[in-house]
Amino acid sequence: MKGGKSKAKADTKLSVKKGAAAGKKPVKKGKAAKDPNKPKRPAGAFFVFMEEFRKQYKEKHPNNKSVAAVGKAGGDKWKSMSEAEKAPYIAKADKRKVEYEKNLQAYNKRLADGPGAEEEESDKSRSEVNDDEEDEEEGSGEEEDDDE
Repeated sequence: MKGGKSKAKADTKLSVKKGAAAGKKPVKKGKAAKDPNKPKRPAGAFFVFMEEFRKQYKEKHPNNKSVAAVGKAGGDKWKSMSEAEKAPYIAKADKRKVEYEKNLQAYNKRLADGPGAEEEESDKSRSEVNDDEEDEEEGSGEEEDDDE
């Protein structure tokens, strides 16, 4: 009886191994690919502050190589700042956000209007690539005729 049980387990293991060995991979369902032409989101007020703070910190501490130290010092300073001190960074961030929204609207409009135009360009480039391949094949045939 013991042999029968272990044999049944071995059979199921073998069947699993056979499926994996056959090269069948599960289909991965991930996120859709990101469009590289899509505008990037703007930095928030803290990150606008950090752009300036990093420069100042590196001038004061030229030997510091630690990114974590810069980030920690910047975070501490940001927390200790008053709303009036943060205001210019918030204004810069708002300005970037408005510009981003304009760019995003233009991008979305291009997507809505231009899918046909993008397809035409890609078809055109495909035909150009195919033409180049055909030219190479024809050229190789001509060389063979010259050798004979």
